[in-house]
Amino acid sequence: MRVLAALSGGVDSAVAAARAVDAGHDVVGVHMALSRNRDQFRTGSRGCCSIEDAGDARRAADVLGIPYYVWDLSERFEQTVVADFLAEYEAGRTPNPCVRCNEHIKFEALLDKGVALGFDAVCTGHYARVEIAEDGTRSLLRARDVAKDQSYVLAVMGPDRLARSMFPLGDVPSKEQVRAEAADRGLAVSAKPDSYDICFVADGDTQGFLRDRLGSRPGPVVDAEGAVVGEHDGAYAYTVGQRKGLALGRPAPDGRPRYVLEVQTSSNTVVVGAAELLTVRELDGDRAVWFDPAPEPSAWFGCSVQVRAHGTPVEARARRTAAPAPGSASEDGAHERVEVHLEDGLRGIAPGQSLVLFEGDRVVGQATVTASRR
Repeated sequence: MRVLAALSGGVDSAVAAARAVDAGHDVVGVHMALSRNRDQFRTGSRGCCSIEDAGDARRAADVLGIPYYVWDLSERFEQTVVADFLAEYEAGRTPNPCVRCNEHIKFEALLDKGVALGFDAVCTGHYARVEIAEDGTRSLLRARDVAKDQSYVLAVMGPDRLARSMFPLGDVPSKEQVRAEAADRGLAVSAKPDSYDICFVADGDTQGFLRDRLGSRPGPVVDAEGAVVGEHDGAYAYTVGQRKGLALGRPAPDGRPRYVLEVQTSSNTVVVGAAELLTVRELDGDRAVWFDPAPEPSAWFGCSVQVRAHGTPVEARARRTAAPAPGSASEDGAHERVEVHLEDGLRGIAPGQSLVLFEGDRVVGQATVTASRR
């Protein structure tokens, strides 16, 4: 197969590309330039997409003996991932930019362009498995290394793009083995730190980034009874479940910590309260995508639900429906939704988060949280 290997400049993508070469595929490496104002160097393990990363990707391609290109996807990245990030926070929701990057950049812009150029598949260094049934149906499964599993952020891709995706690291038992393999292959990135935080907020100051882009918008912080207990500089900078940085003017009557319960963008108000008020038992999700075999519409089924990239799955019942959820951010009414009943509840779920449904290790589907109820 002709395979387009996404080379980020890190160790995972380099080893994944090497394994694709070993498998006999005709591999071409490509680095996605996602920012037009990239710093020359990363700060330790913060961020990615720097000029340093592009150079590391080129050197890895040279060692592997494969062609290498840089594709400028910065405008697409700004218009989709960054714009969505700002719009979601401004609307009082909490987005996951890695999910949107996989949706709009790695498995839309990159894959679609690759297919148009005659490539059969895209290869990435994500930790997830693809299982192919006798009838050709492909399933997305958790990685063997549960600690590195990335099926949560990949679930948004859906079955069609999964059919053109390769994840050679899915069966690797540990990241240490990947680093050892990279060193054995002579790849200089073998000891390079993993990137973390939001790639376009390389200093890790998400609130500062939002304030620079959205401006100062002072407003009240109130308790669950509506009494003003503090002030904020912009409701958009807060998320459900947040405890730190509230700067409350007076303590709670019982002296216990308070958490963000709700962000009311219409009134520019942040509502805080006790920890027990964060636990919810019902979730609504929109923009749902389903993997084959998809569950029957309207039929309840047992599953586990994960609402954070490295969160613990919890037991639940769910069903798919065709109508958009109330207050949905969907662009049209054709998107499916999902309803979820949590067996034991979850704490601090914010609209905008990605919820992923599993049956064992298999991804059933994914949706964006629109509402939660206690």
